[in-house]
Amino acid sequence: MATITDDANSCVQRGIARFWEANLTGSLEAFAEAIAKDPRIEPYLWQRGICQYYSGQFQEGKRQFEVHKTVNPHDVENALWHFLCVARADGMDVARQKMIQIDTKRDSRVPMAELYALFSGDGAPERVLAAADTAKTPLSAMYAHLYLGLYYEVAGDAANAEKHMRQAAAEKLDDVYMHDVADVHMQLRNWKP
Repeated sequence: MATITDDANSCVQRGIARFWEANLTGSLEAFAEAIAKDPRIEPYLWQRGICQYYSGQFQEGKRQFEVHKTVNPHDVENALWHFLCVARADGMDVARQKMIQIDTKRDSRVPMAELYALFSGDGAPERVLAAADTAKTPLSAMYAHLYLGLYYEVAGDAANAEKHMRQAAAEKLDDVYMHDVADVHMQLRNWKP
């Protein structure tokens, strides 16, 4: 990352902290302040894109993930969040057509390749879970359940969305941003632990 000013970085940290509190408006304000202080930071703000998704700002989130690809071209998660924003705005078929192309071999985290295939229309939830089970790590299980929960939610399957998001949030992980996203998702949907 380019050397970003301390003022901009402190705004980003405030945006993250507000997101963890499920204060979406405050989070987006802090991210906007970071960009105002140092516009070079914008492509790095994937956290902003997630907040935009949860705020219902799907076009803005889509754009954020497209810009983030310029600095992180091999991140499967970026493609998945882009898909989620497009699916919310324009439907699953359009989201598949506009899927950000990623070489999944360049993102070795399990089960990212299987998740990418699922979102692209070439995979299955069972393959995602099988890959996570083979890895046998809480992180792999959390990724599988988080993204399955999000996938089912945009597909309109509320029961499976909640089931998988609860499993993602229940994994025992510390200091993992996406695990915190699962917690925020639970808060925003009023799903009691």
